[in-house]
Amino acid sequence: MKLSGIISYPITPFTADEKSIDFDVLGETLELLLKNGSDAIAPLGSTGESAYLSLDEWQQVAEYTIKKVKLRVPVIIGISELTTSGAVNRAQYAQSIGADCVMVIPVSYWKLTEQEVYNHYKEISDAITIPIMVYNNPATSGIDMLPELLVRMFEEIENVTMVKESSGDIQRMHKLYELSGQKLPFYNGSNPLALEALYAGASGWCTAAPNLLGKKPKELYQAVANGQLSDAQEIFYKQLPMLRFIVAGGIPKAIKAGLVKEGVAVGQPRKPLRGATKTEIHQLDTLMADFSR
Repeated sequence: MKLSGIISYPITPFTADEKSIDFDVLGETLELLLKNGSDAIAPLGSTGESAYLSLDEWQQVAEYTIKKVKLRVPVIIGISELTTSGAVNRAQYAQSIGADCVMVIPVSYWKLTEQEVYNHYKEISDAITIPIMVYNNPATSGIDMLPELLVRMFEEIENVTMVKESSGDIQRMHKLYELSGQKLPFYNGSNPLALEALYAGASGWCTAAPNLLGKKPKELYQAVANGQLSDAQEIFYKQLPMLRFIVAGGIPKAIKAGLVKEGVAVGQPRKPLRGATKTEIHQLDTLMADFSR
């Protein structure tokens, strides 16, 4: 599976009482992301509040997204499970409904050894035939997979074919590139590093930014791909204040607040997450006004 460009993350919209998913609005936001130049759609990550969904809700969102996208771009289903058996079950379900790929982040109450992480991915790989994107995000998962382990899994585990690197360390990306002999496709998961990461050889950018920034993330990717450095810098620095706000404010609430400002009734994040404060909404108003100029 050769995947490049912008991998976009949709939110999971809830009804006003937060008890149900609003699938009509989910469909609206998916169409928005496709319109904004997404090269793949990745539901059920942190943007989609996957950790706050029941198994049944997770399955419903996965199936709805695949049916709504209708093969227009690849769909990458996010999986974050404490147990290997739980991750295997979700990966098998994703494959059964037509997912093109699964993105797996290991999470654990107890710190895992490198061999335990390796075994986790090996068992998932043995249970499915679709590609696995390994997701390294120590800030949210509590598990930091070093480049040496990521390259080892890429070389030894059949369906591990790509990495999303979200540690925020550009040197990690350089090392992935070097250790794999330039063979391991890696994707930037740190919004403020987008420009540097793409120039460091990232195959794409995994981001929720197209929800609020329209086609600008895709324009950045294309400018870098075309070697247009000055254009890429201009496009990136225009986005950077909003990219920083999205990360600092908490991705689900920042994206949902912005979509509400655009007239999309996505609802609030699910408790214990809360919506944007008045101060954050004021900051968002200013950023959106500056960006539209």
